Amino acid sequence: QVQLVESGGGLVQPGGSLRLACAASGFTLGDYDIGWFRQAPGKERAGVSCISVPDGTRYYADSVMGRFTISKDPDKNTAYLQMTSLKREDTAVYYCATWCGAPGAYDSWGQGTQVTVSS
Repeated sequence: QVQLVESGGGLVQPGGSLRLACAASGFTLGDYDIGWFRQAPGKERAGVSCISVPDGTRYYADSVMGRFTISKDPDKNTAYLQMTSLKREDTAVYYCATWCGAPGAYDSWGQGTQVTVSS
């Protein structure tokens, strides 16, 4: 079964860090673009970061540039989103996808992982 499962979210204070994981099963994650998206309460799902094939080029939304880092671990068939200097406005449910385009064009979303930045 082809599946992506997000994990690693939680409650963190402003300025803190979290690392999200996106574990793939049923396919080789390294063969696909991997995008991280997030949906904050009352807002539409939006792209956060992407790592593309075949050259591993990384893209970041302006709001997270310099604070978030996307990566892949082929041995673990898992992608990561390292988040540092977290801000309250980073609070959202975070999703990964084998897709880096418009969120509305992707229809295989997982359950996501909740990130809450609060003191």
